[in-house]
Amino acid sequence: MDQIYLMGVASRRSEWLSVRQSVVAENVANANTPAYQAKDVKDFSEVMQATSLQMAGTSPMHLVSAGGRGDANVETTEGDSWEVLHSGNSVSLEQEMLKAGEVQRDYQLTTSIVKSFHRMLLSSVKS
Repeated sequence: MDQIYLMGVASRRSEWLSVRQSVVAENVANANTPAYQAKDVKDFSEVMQATSLQMAGTSPMHLVSAGGRGDANVETTEGDSWEVLHSGNSVSLEQEMLKAGEVQRDYQLTTSIVKSFHRMLLSSVKS
């Protein structure tokens, strides 16, 4: 199943959602820490562009890709907070709960797509 691109993308998406959920949990845990800045991860589309497949030339007659391979690491970036408290903390619990809801919704969507694709593969093999 490694050759099926959809399964690889779904796996990467699940990994990204796991990292995003960890960052949201860290933000909530530090909601009362003075001078703590809320964080968020890069968008999944940016991560996929940075880790896209590149052409490999095994012969001088092959075409050469214009761009190089980007850094595949997911880094946290400073998020835009709704409010900054007097202590300098920029964590908004409401905003973090919205992010947690987005993560849950996206994870359910990803698993639903994988289940549907898996059922399709099984039905094609049975036929």
